[in-house]
Amino acid sequence: MNDTPPGHALRGDLFSESCPSREVLKHVTSRWGVLLLVALGDGAQRFGELRRKVGGISEKMLAQTLVWLEQDGFVLRIAHPVAPPRVEYRLTPLGEEVSRRLKDLALWIEENLGAMLAARRPPSHALQGS
Repeated sequence: MNDTPPGHALRGDLFSESCPSREVLKHVTSRWGVLLLVALGDGAQRFGELRRKVGGISEKMLAQTLVWLEQDGFVLRIAHPVAPPRVEYRLTPLGEEVSRRLKDLALWIEENLGAMLAARRPPSHALQGS
């Protein structure tokens, strides 16, 4: 990271091991971070809705990932003053931008899954040589 004059946007350096952008990258590109950011691209959702939508995530990982994404400025936690308490999560404008980018990646992976699974198979000549 470089020192920037006041009024200029701070720019990170992902290739520098000491740059805080690495921590943000870890949160955004974790399996749960990607899935939650894409899921929240559909609009505000409650904790239980997110848990049902993102198959396989534990309550602990859901809560922790939402905290990280909130701390990084991607997610807003909205507590409604009602009884029983009602909490929703929604994307910030920054979160909406990263969600759109991740959704493109997620769609690309889904559309190209067949080719990626085929690439995992050993080549036919490798099977004959043993």
